[in-house]
Formats: sequence, structure tokens, C-alpha cells
Amino acid sequence: MAAAKLLIPTLSHFRPLTCAVAVSASNPARLVPHPPDLLKWIKREGGFVHEAVTITQDTTYGLGLVASGGIPKGSDLIVLPEHVPLKFQSDKDDGADSVSLPLSNRVPEELWAMKLGLKLLQERAKVVSFWWPYISNLPETYTVPIFFSGEDIKNLQYAPLLYQVNKRCRFLLEFEQEVKNVLKNLKPSEHPFGGQDVDASSLGWAMSAVSSRAFRLYGKKLPNGTHSDIPMMLPLIDMCNHSFNPNARILQEQDAGNPKMLIKAAEREIKQSDPLLLNYGCLSNDFFLLDYGFVIPSNPYDHIELKYDGALMDAASMAAGVSSPNFSSPAPWQQEILFQLNLDGEVPNLKVTIGGAELVEGRLLAALRVLLSNDREMVQRYDLSVLKSLSAEGPLGVANEVAAFRTIIALCVIALGHFPTKIMDDESLLKQGVSVSTELAIQFRMQKKSVIIDVMRDLTKRVKLLLSKETPTA
Repeated sequence: MAAAKLLIPTLSHFRPLTCAVAVSASNPARLVPHPPDLLKWIKREGGFVHEAVTITQDTTYGLGLVASGGIPKGSDLIVLPEHVPLKFQSDKDDGADSVSLPLSNRVPEELWAMKLGLKLLQERAKVVSFWWPYISNLPETYTVPIFFSGEDIKNLQYAPLLYQVNKRCRFLLEFEQEVKNVLKNLKPSEHPFGGQDVDASSLGWAMSAVSSRAFRLYGKKLPNGTHSDIPMMLPLIDMCNHSFNPNARILQEQDAGNPKMLIKAAEREIKQSDPLLLNYGCLSNDFFLLDYGFVIPSNPYDHIELKYDGALMDAASMAAGVSSPNFSSPAPWQQEILFQLNLDGEVPNLKVTIGGAELVEGRLLAALRVLLSNDREMVQRYDLSVLKSLSAEGPLGVANEVAAFRTIIALCVIALGHFPTKIMDDESLLKQGVSVSTELAIQFRMQKKSVIIDVMRDLTKRVKLLLSKETPTA
């Protein structure tokens, strides 16, 4: 009974929220040196863990789950009772939540991880938290770019990611002040973080813990029969590392009468010593580094972002020897197609991508095909879906297709020139031995350059193939 007194937050009864700097990407320290046994806790709470599932130290991604023995295909690996996942409860009215809920409402939706992060930070501060066996096993540090030094943020050398990192850093610094203003006049019994000071570092830790571990799953049933989509932290399940070729997946039971809602079942036979792997999503390295703190080599979904700009397209076409005056001053009929592609108009989306599954974003390909053609009649024969498709071989003719591909290759050359270093320089730096954050920044920019080079090689082959098919007359 004496422990029950500790449930009331006071200035002298809390767990510290301080954060440290990451010193190792593959072996981050946990919050406490000897945390409670997570597997035993889940079983004690009515969950299930397959006897062959064990926690181990992964050399690449840190802690992970491994099979200590063979696991047949279709086996249940981990089953969590409904009360075990950590969620943000917006319908509670206890003292602490009456403070954290208004704070969460100040968080923009795109940074949803901070909403659940406030709940995580609140539970971390408690001396007696139901989730302490889980929270104590979380990493003390994260290798996401918001914790990079200013120099290593510059070392990313990629403007779209620099923008996102700086945006998150600004948010954390501004949100720190908002939190301090809300908390400064609270009584100790009302304080959601045990009377502790909450700064940008601890907020960043919480946001990173959620962004790197939470899954968006079904929440409550809505009046229209659908379910709300809410982020949840799934103890033990979230220790599975990532693979585009996973051997496990998360299933969620919809039966409200069954308290064991979350099941992770094997997709195929898992052999002894195999890691248990989930697919975090078909994401670019921007998201993997920003939210998870790692970079995937040869990521098939990685791409580079460009801004569609008439002057840039003119420069690229001239560099490719296929100069066309239509990029900066398209004809009215061409402008109408650009409007349909959302590359023109009052609120256009000028962000286009090269690389990834599409190789060239369909909107960019269609725009180039159209603007490099003077044959309005021929262009209007085709649906936009055909003009956007790379698999539609030269719908507007071989010469038009070659000109479009050469313009994209020139765009790639321009994009490559924006990186201050070459891949060989980066490889040389990595061999010298660098810090964790510097290594990640260098790996990230190397992969971006590789994406550009791979697109150039692919399109060069396509140009050669097209030219070889041209008739002597043509």
C-alpha cells in the first residue's frame, strides 16, 4: 500500500527526463542499465510470446528480435492484450491529462508523433507507471537528425531533408516555450511530468521514440462504421527491425469482445537465428533517417526531389542539346495540360521526383513530352495516363522521347552538381572513421547521389535502345 502514495506526482518523486548524446547507432544504451524483463511483463499481463522469440543485440540496428529455434509458417509470434499498447487517451479527464491534452492540440497533425510523445514522457516521469517495464527498455538516445550537430545537418547536403530537419528543430524549440508557459503555474499535484522541467531535448527524445516505434492502427469504432486511425506503441513487437522482405506482419483483430487485439504472425517459416523482420513501409531514405535514424543502402524507393521550374527545364534542355522555348513560355494548349498535371495554376504542386519505383515521376515525364512537342493534334490523341507512363514507349515519337530522356539526364547532372562532394570523397571520409551522426549524414548523401546516377544510367540505355530502333529514313 505504501507504493500507492507515489502515484501522486511530486517534486521529489519522479524519474528524470534528461537525455544523452548518441555514441553508437548499433548499440544504444537503454534508459536504465538493467531494465525489467519485457517478455515476462507481457506474459504476466495476459499476452503471448512464442517460446522461440528472444531479444538480441543487432549489429546494424541495435536491439532486435531473433528466433532461438525454428518457427513454422503461420505461427503466432506475439499477442498483446488490448490494454498493453501505449496510446494517447484523449477522452480521459484526470488532472494530468487535462494539461497534456490541450498541449497535444497545439501540435500540428504532420508531427503526430509528438502527441503520443507527450503521453510517453508523462509515463516516463512517473515513479509508478504501468508501462515502466516497456519504457525502461527504450533507447536512451536516437540517431535521428534533430539530434545532429549543426555541422552534420549541413553534411546531409540535400535541401529537402535540411528543410524538414530545421522545421522539426524549430518546432521543438517553440513547443518547449509553450510547454513551459503552460506548466509554470501548476500545483505539483497537477503537473503531468512530476514537476520536472521539460525542454526541447526531452521533447525530441519522446517524439523520436514514437516516430521510430509507433504503428498507426485501428482505434475506436466511429458512428459511420469505420474505425479511427491512431498511433500506438506496441511493446516487444516494436523491437522487430525493418526489411523490404519481411518474415512477419502485424494483424489486428476487429472483434471487440476479444481483449487480445494485436497479433503478429509469421509470413513464412523462420529458421533458427533468423531475425524477426517487419516492413516499416515503402519509404525513401528521407523518412527512414528522419523518423527511424538509419539509411537503407540501395533503397528501391529512394528518390530525389526537384522543383518544376521553367528556367531550370530550359537550362537542362539546352545542356542536353534539345533546346525548346516552350518551358518558360508554353503555348496555351500546353499550359492547359500543365494545369491538369497540377504544375501550373494558382496553387500548383511543383515538387517532382526522380528515382524510386517510378524512375521518373509521371507528371514530370508528361510535362516534358508535351512541352517538347509542337504537334498539338498528336498530343491530344493520348490520355494523360499514357503520357505519364514510362512503359508507354515514345507515344509522341522517338525524337520526342529521346529529347525528353536527355532533358531528364541533364536535370540529373544539374542535381548532382548541387552536392559539394563526390561519392569517392564520401567513401574516403568514411574510411577515416567518423562519429555516428557524421557517418549517417555521409551515407544518406551517398545514397542520394547513387539514385541520380542510377537514373542517368537507366535513361541512357533507353536512349540508345530508342536510337537503335530508328529507321534510316527517320
